[in-house]
Amino acid sequence: MQELTTDILVVGGGTGGTAAAIQAARRGANVILVSEFPWLGGMLTSAGVTAPDGNELAALQTGIWGAFLQELAKRQPEGLDHGWVSFFTYQAQVGAEIFADWVAELPNLKWISGQVPLEVLRAGDSNNDRDRVIGVRFADYIIRAQITLDGTELGDLLALGNIPHRWGWELQSEFGEPSAPTEPNQLTQTYPVQVPTWVVVMQDFGAGNEAPEIPPPPVETPSDRFANAWQNYGGEKFLNYGRLPGDRFMINWPIHGNDYGEGVERLVGSESERQAFLQESLWHTQSFARYIQTRLGRRYGLAADSFPTNQRSIGGGAYALHPYFRESRRLKGLTTIREQDLLPVPKGCVAQLPIAVSAEGCLNTENVCDAIAIGNYANDHHYPSGDIELAPKSIRWGGRWTGTPFTIPYRSLVSESVDSFLVCEKNFSVSHMANGATRLQPVILGVGQAAGMAAVLCVEQQCQPRALNVRSLQEALLTEPTAPAAVIPLFNLVPTDPQWLFWQRYYLDNPENYPCSGNCPTQHCTSNEEGLNSSDRLAQTLEGRFRHSSEQNYRLEITEPVHLMKQEMSLVTLCPFIHQTLLELPDNQAIQVAGRINRSGNWVLMTAIQPVP
Repeated sequence: MQELTTDILVVGGGTGGTAAAIQAARRGANVILVSEFPWLGGMLTSAGVTAPDGNELAALQTGIWGAFLQELAKRQPEGLDHGWVSFFTYQAQVGAEIFADWVAELPNLKWISGQVPLEVLRAGDSNNDRDRVIGVRFADYIIRAQITLDGTELGDLLALGNIPHRWGWELQSEFGEPSAPTEPNQLTQTYPVQVPTWVVVMQDFGAGNEAPEIPPPPVETPSDRFANAWQNYGGEKFLNYGRLPGDRFMINWPIHGNDYGEGVERLVGSESERQAFLQESLWHTQSFARYIQTRLGRRYGLAADSFPTNQRSIGGGAYALHPYFRESRRLKGLTTIREQDLLPVPKGCVAQLPIAVSAEGCLNTENVCDAIAIGNYANDHHYPSGDIELAPKSIRWGGRWTGTPFTIPYRSLVSESVDSFLVCEKNFSVSHMANGATRLQPVILGVGQAAGMAAVLCVEQQCQPRALNVRSLQEALLTEPTAPAAVIPLFNLVPTDPQWLFWQRYYLDNPENYPCSGNCPTQHCTSNEEGLNSSDRLAQTLEGRFRHSSEQNYRLEITEPVHLMKQEMSLVTLCPFIHQTLLELPDNQAIQVAGRINRSGNWVLMTAIQPVP
């Protein structure tokens, strides 16, 4: 048994844990990151969900999330816009290599893989009645740290350390959430959390070719379970949902697909119960892959080199190393994010900023905005029994639907009763209902980055997380040299805008002035990113007639180039300048655009636009 000591210990190499460790080390602390699997990144890599959702607008591509997208674009020559569920799809191995390279650049960050936590070490504090976490025991290590972060997929340190937490639904009487049930029902009892999905990657071997037959698993899901999975889409559009480069497809399909939740409570039961659930989940996905091949043809088979094989995982090959866990144990923090905290203000497009008050226990956050990460995804819940009705939080922007922005308060990362401890995954203090919007990959990267920065500042300032000066944390995130992160959502300012930092600081210091439109009063709305002569090797220049048939439903009737003449495609953008231009264009205006054509979604993702006389 090897004993190690460090400033900061991050347990779990998932999306949030990886971001936390990288950020803490970039700040200069000595960090140890312990992961179960040989790939870092969790949802973004080892779980195979390589079609991230949310924070897609250019103004929201900040921090480690924005840096990750930029690095993906450099390393994947085919570009990122392939499927129709996301603007960013990529090979999982490329994402894993990015995180591994970032870790390798940091000599003060030690990464240990192949270990899971077995015990949380706690000690009493003679100065108050709160216990503190002092380290974690693994099979081969005991690691002690000033600050310990739980970045596990299922909030394992919360259970091992007996740290107060939640699992399951809250009734409407607890938080007053508009979409919460008023009493327990069959859904809440059958599926206490959103169900996971074991992702598989399939490949098109080409017309006239036969892929190896996908064998049935030892326990096969009956094929009628998958009947009508793509009935409303057709086989080709179904596959293109998560289309990847190289004629591959990420299969993460919620409609009679590979979501699996039978006995999902076993995930927080004994180790044997957890393993049994995981095995069943993998077999269920194998059955679905076999069903796809049987129904759509032998040209489709497994992309067998997508993931490494690993003794810690029953997955590997075409199957992800572990499931995509949408929900975990959730900390009881100094505040709990509720559904209504994420909904837009009346007649507005953004949620209200979080304001900390002294009664919530943070010594240095009285009556200040303590936002430390941003998200914008719609509230999306997954249960095999189908969708549930939720309060709407979506708007039309840039020619498409997107979610209304919200923020994550620092207090939700801090335990109400245990010191020297932070969370940095889906396990922060959030209700079951709100988790449907906060669980997405970009949000968790932001939460992880903020938690890692907070941990370092606690070491620097020699204070507990509950006593950290939150304004110092926000300033450190905004001015981070490698990947500055926004903490206030603003639709009309991208991070490279010279006024970006000013308005971020202004609304932190004057949260009462935060505009319900999400647009700050600046005349410097980002212009065409690179102009019509874009250096983007994948961009094309198109001309045609602009069609505006309904609210932000934009189309281009193409006149040039000749080989695309008379085709009609949707026009969408992530750029605030182009969004504003589209709002002001008259119907039937002749225009020229630069952008990438996405055949899966039949859209042009524009990077520049100008009227043609």
